[in-house]
Amino acid sequence: MRYQSIDKALYIENRRRLAGLLKSRSLVILNANDIMPTNADGTMGFKQNTDLLYLSGIDQEETRLLLFPEHPDEKMREVLFLRETNEYIAVWEGEKLTKEQAREVSGIQTVFWTQEFETVFRNIVFEAEHVYLNTNEHTRNDSPVQTRDTRYIREFRDKYPLHQLERLAPLMHYLRAIKQPQEIALLQEACDITRAGFIRLLKFVKPGVMEYELEAELLHEFVRSRSRGFAYTPIIASGANACVLHYIQNNQPCKDGDVLLLDVAAEYANYNADLTRSIPVNGRFTERQRAVYDAVLRVFKAARSMLVPGNIWDDYHQEVGKVMESELIGLGLLTKEAIEKQDPELPAYKKYFPHGTSHFLGLDVHDVGNKYRRFEPGMVFTCEPGIYIREEGLGIRLENDILITADGNKDLMAHIPMEAEEIEEIMNS
Repeated sequence: MRYQSIDKALYIENRRRLAGLLKSRSLVILNANDIMPTNADGTMGFKQNTDLLYLSGIDQEETRLLLFPEHPDEKMREVLFLRETNEYIAVWEGEKLTKEQAREVSGIQTVFWTQEFETVFRNIVFEAEHVYLNTNEHTRNDSPVQTRDTRYIREFRDKYPLHQLERLAPLMHYLRAIKQPQEIALLQEACDITRAGFIRLLKFVKPGVMEYELEAELLHEFVRSRSRGFAYTPIIASGANACVLHYIQNNQPCKDGDVLLLDVAAEYANYNADLTRSIPVNGRFTERQRAVYDAVLRVFKAARSMLVPGNIWDDYHQEVGKVMESELIGLGLLTKEAIEKQDPELPAYKKYFPHGTSHFLGLDVHDVGNKYRRFEPGMVFTCEPGIYIREEGLGIRLENDILITADGNKDLMAHIPMEAEEIEEIMNS
């Protein structure tokens, strides 16, 4: 891997925390993600199942993990299965993890090759009363593709129909919502790399440059810093493109007088930053652009101050909405009368601010967590208000990554320029 090795103590602790949530005599089974095909003999890049990664640190295809904290044989309480390498694989794909390397990465001592799974598994499964299997229970998941986890649930039910199946996802959502110190350090590294890319970009942007040229500049800076690249498909949206929330074509010229919206960030060691900035292509905001920018910045600062222990998702977003209403009135986009007559289920501000203010962040960009759980120290959220005025061809969004702490919060991106004057100064230096 490109990134520096991670202390296996993180994964040992993650497994210990999970064990404390399991029912008596429980077996947990996790599978690596599939390698997805393209056409002919092509494949997409491999992305590990983040729950498996969270519990083992193994970032390799065809991996399987069994956890059975109360198994009578201590050697069978944590069992890892790896793809066995051979000379052909070594020539065409490069070396895979050895058993000893996997022990060092994961802290798991019992390691077999993946082709041995069924033989070993039959000597474990019949001791279990409850079997936890994984599914993607993210509320925004809408994929029609059948995953390895989905296939395995059917396979398990066919082979072992009398076992009591349990849902692993709620437990993983609960655990992963609270970041451990090592995870926070990895997120901070992703934020630091993102900062380097943004500073590089501020000195590169000028009228006439193409959106995809900016994408290339960022990728260069990210990869040279041990990142695999973008944490998500980058949004580099100039002018009216910024009013398209998920604009990813990145194929237009950046014009003099336009504002450029950049929703771009790096990953590091599978942990993801998430940054948005809006900058003037020519290095200076117009009076109107600056008024909208400052309004978004005030909403951002107000929203950030609410990301504290004890707050809860729906109340937080409702309060942010009130702040946004006030700012939109100040910009002449809404009236008090429109607010008074609005449908409470469809607030008037949604015309100009149609998305949420925050989401969980971690191993997944839209990380797992429960919106009904009150904010706790160790949770990491984005904070990303925006105002999009389609009739003016102007969209501005600002976003940083916020760690909830016992006495408030910490902005992991506080060192990345956000104030308009600072951005203009760097662009014109």
